Formats: sequence, structure tokens, C-alpha cells
Amino acid sequence: VVIMFSFISKWWQERIIQRSTITEQQWQHAIARLPLLTQLTKEETKRLIKLSILFLHGKSLEGAHNLELTQEMKLVIALQACLPILNLGIDWYRGWISVIVYPAQFIPERNFVDEFGVEHRTKSVLSGESWHKGPVVLSWEDTEMSGIIDGSNLVIHEFAHKLDVLNGRTNGFPPLHRGMDVTRWVAALSEAYNDFQTRLHTWNDVPIDSYAASSPAEFFAVFSEVFFERPDILNHYYPKVYKQFTQFYRQDTLSRMSV
Repeated sequence: VVIMFSFISKWWQERIIQRSTITEQQWQHAIARLPLLTQLTKEETKRLIKLSILFLHGKSLEGAHNLELTQEMKLVIALQACLPILNLGIDWYRGWISVIVYPAQFIPERNFVDEFGVEHRTKSVLSGESWHKGPVVLSWEDTEMSGIIDGSNLVIHEFAHKLDVLNGRTNGFPPLHRGMDVTRWVAALSEAYNDFQTRLHTWNDVPIDSYAASSPAEFFAVFSEVFFERPDILNHYYPKVYKQFTQFYRQDTLSRMSV
């Protein structure tokens, strides 16, 4: 039954890919906007495009605050969103549908009750959000600046949260593959997380966004950005984390930097 389901699923996916109306020229134009992707081999680029077609077929991309999403904007988002799952597969983005794109940073209002039972309303300026079983929310202004190999990538950050939460909650512990050692993952990331916080407190900074120190979930998401954008930095400061990420993402991003 499992083999039959897998066969049907692959057949259906190939059918979706073959029926795509997006031209090769449109894909190449979108890829050209993202220097990060020029490091991929031809075979990897081809697979990334196929994944992106499946992504666009299965997800709903909508503009907020009167933002009209063009075809090219959708391609730029899809290509970056699918890079982390290049060797994992589209099923890793299961369980949710919507991607909402704001023109720029947005300010959602949130209510919460403190330990004394007092209700508060907060407003925070955000570039992106990732809701458990809900949408990924992106600022187009920040998305447009992603993929330029500067160590920062909003799209990869928010979609890393989607991988992380597959274990039930965002805590920097996504479902590991068979053969990966859980204790090594925990040891590598915990050690790096503690070291990163110590460096921030002692002004011994590393060229990685300090937001990574705010929680294990943000640590995983920010370090995922660096893994794809500037793996040389990650491998230099935290080689054990880099090694764990190569096993989880099934990509050796450092080897692409010389391409």
C-alpha cells in the first residue's frame, strides 16, 4: 500500500510539473535575482525549479495591504523557500497552505495575560512570522533583499521554523533523519547556543545576527540562514553545528562557495 501510494504521489507530482505554464525564461530571470542560487549545479537548479512548481501549486501566496504579487515575486519566494528542502522533498512543508506577503514590515497587535492575570496588548514591528499549522508571513521589502549572500535571509528563516515545528513545537529540534545521532545534535547546538550567548554578553561578537540568542527556535532559524548564505562563517565559528546541518539538510553548502 505504501509503495502504491508513493508511486501515485510521484506520478501526480510529475503531472503537476509537466503542466506548469511558467516558462524557462521566467525561472531564469527569477534565479538571476538571487545570487545565492547561482552556486547550484545545473541538476540542483532543475530540481529546485521542480520543487518550486509543486510549492506554488500546493500553497496560496497572497498579498496583504493591497500588495499585488507578480509572477516573478512568487517565483523569488518559492525558490528561496524550497532551497532548504532541496534534498528533503516537498512533503516537509505539509500541514499548512498560506503565505501572506506584506509590502514592508508589519505591526501586529497581540493580547496576552501576565502571571498576575492582567491583560496586555503589545505591538511589535516584524519582518516575518511563521505560525504553527498556519501561514508564513513575509515582508516583501525584506524578502527582496534576501538571497544576496550576506548571511541574512528572511525566507529561509521563516521556512526553517516550518521544518522545526514538525516535531510539534519550535524549539530548535526538527525531526532528524534515520542514522542521525540525537545526542550529537543536542550537544552541538546546545554548546553553540551557550557559547553564542556568552560571546554577546562579553562583547566577543561573531558575524551572526544576535537575534539567534533569543531562543533555541530562533537560534536554529538564524543559523539556518547562515548555513545557506555564509556557510564559511558557520563552519569557522561552529563547525559541529555546520556538520549537523549538513546531515539534516542533506546539503554541503560550503562546497558550493567555490563554484
